[in-house]
Amino acid sequence: MPCFEYGQVELDHLRRKDKKLGRVIDSLGMLQSEMYPDLFTALVSSVVGQQISGKAAMTVWNRVVDRFGEITPARLHEASLEDIQSCGMSFRKAEYVKGIAEACANGGLDLEELKALPDEEVVKALVALKGIGPWTAEMMLIFSLGRKDVVSWGDLAIRRGMMSLYGLGSLDRQQFDRYRSRYTPYGSVASLYIWELAHKPELLARPSRNTV
Repeated sequence: MPCFEYGQVELDHLRRKDKKLGRVIDSLGMLQSEMYPDLFTALVSSVVGQQISGKAAMTVWNRVVDRFGEITPARLHEASLEDIQSCGMSFRKAEYVKGIAEACANGGLDLEELKALPDEEVVKALVALKGIGPWTAEMMLIFSLGRKDVVSWGDLAIRRGMMSLYGLGSLDRQQFDRYRSRYTPYGSVASLYIWELAHKPELLARPSRNTV
């Protein structure tokens, strides 16, 4: 499985622009974050996993793979709603999955074309699909398309991590945008470390490893 690509240039930039984030980077070293380069599979998987536990999502996803084999727009477009739902998802989720498949199979959404579009245009195209919101679209930007400058306001862990990093009791959009601007053009790399911090606030108390 490929990982999100970044290196010394991105880390040096973030250290230089934000000393606090730099200390988190030094504590963690390089991070390995898996990529999901097949955008269609990633979109369907994201719908499957909505509002259920990771374990339940994996169970349903495995049923989808067992039932349909290779997950392609054509294959799911040809499937009935009942076939899709029988994998263990709700009727609404089945509708979302079939709708995404239809858009891709019929040319309403050209996934290859998305790769050449700016981030904002990719998000706009993806959120036009039922079942895909801005947060999901932004995760696709990072983990399917490898875009380097994404920091999601809609991600609760990102906001929690920022609050921890900067010692804040709350975080409004204006503050978020100000911090986010520090990370440009490597916001996605900053996001990887802020996510880690959100789940491991004790990192702020650790001495730096200086291994990067």
